[in-house]
Amino acid sequence: MKYRHLGNTGLKVSTVSLGSWLTYGGYVGNENAKNTILKAYDLGINFFDTANVYMRGEAEKVVGKAIKAFRRDSIVLSTKVFFPMGDGPNDRGLSRKHIMEQAEASLKRLDVDYIDLYYCHRFDPETPIEETLRAFDDLIHQGKVNYIGVSEWTAAQITEAAHIADEKLLNHFVANQSHYNMLHRDIENEVIPASKAHGVSQVCWSPLAQGVLTGKYQSVNDAPAGSRAAENKGSIHSFLTEENLNKVAQLKKIASELGITMAQLALAWILRQDNVASTVVGASRPDQIVDNARAADISLESETLDQIENILNA
Repeated sequence: MKYRHLGNTGLKVSTVSLGSWLTYGGYVGNENAKNTILKAYDLGINFFDTANVYMRGEAEKVVGKAIKAFRRDSIVLSTKVFFPMGDGPNDRGLSRKHIMEQAEASLKRLDVDYIDLYYCHRFDPETPIEETLRAFDDLIHQGKVNYIGVSEWTAAQITEAAHIADEKLLNHFVANQSHYNMLHRDIENEVIPASKAHGVSQVCWSPLAQGVLTGKYQSVNDAPAGSRAAENKGSIHSFLTEENLNKVAQLKKIASELGITMAQLALAWILRQDNVASTVVGASRPDQIVDNARAADISLESETLDQIENILNA
């Protein structure tokens, strides 16, 4: 396993991390989830990601129970706040009230004393950034959170938050959990340059385009039994097009020539970016995390990257 610094901090996270979106707390049996987390740790993965909204807190409970097997200081644990956790007008967003209440709720569900990385799960246009930053800053000073981050914020939003933090002497965001993979590259033009300028790393989610980049789909009309497409989970159908499957077929040939799996190629391609600290995979079985973790040791040559670029831009 390889490790990279998170933002401009001294914290090192595994370049492949394990998430729990669309997996733990409901879709995957708890015992299988636990075994996958244990296997990830054995492989050197130290970064585990969840969120309060995943299965309305159930994913946090599953992760919390599994990590009891590890020394708390040997892992980096992240969770998030923003999405509705109730029906009331203050049960969502990034107000101080919601952040402080949900931080306490997450700590309880995870059964830990502190959260290593606490994310704003999305941008909240109804709450001043300064209010959000101050709440996060207070959580850091209270010892309940170590580092703070955002998810899916624009370059302008990341930049504004950095300027406010400088002006008000508040702790800075150091990570942006961003949607990034071979078939979704929106962050390259603006978000990555802005993040680099302000000491923010990317932690990339959906690196395998919800399974499309594993190469298991041969046709949009032929989804394997038990797959996300067959069970209509997440937003996989936005990636599951004949055009994308044609690209994946060509990419699989490159992976085969390199002696690696299609998933490993897709993950290694993301890790070519030096602004990426980690890529979050959503393994539902121990053997999947074994395959994914191997991508951390794969370095793609410039000639291979050129071939990939030609396929993706065709």
